[in-house]
Amino acid sequence: MIHIGKMIKAEFDRHPKAHTVNWLAEQLSCRRNNVYDIFNRKAVDTDLLIRLTRILQHDFFKEISDEIAKEY
Repeated sequence: MIHIGKMIKAEFDRHPKAHTVNWLAEQLSCRRNNVYDIFNRKAVDTDLLIRLTRILQHDFFKEISDEIAKEY
């Protein structure tokens, strides 16, 4: 099963150290604790995933698709 929060956290961790949780919270217009909540979610809504795709410049939709394809 895909855990999207772990996927997002892994991509976030690949970013420069200047990109902190506070930075991501600012980009998402939310609080720091909400970012940690996202990292712990098994699923997120598509609007949020689109925003994260743009902010982190990573195609999470393709990554999810690739994971599903591996199952078949």
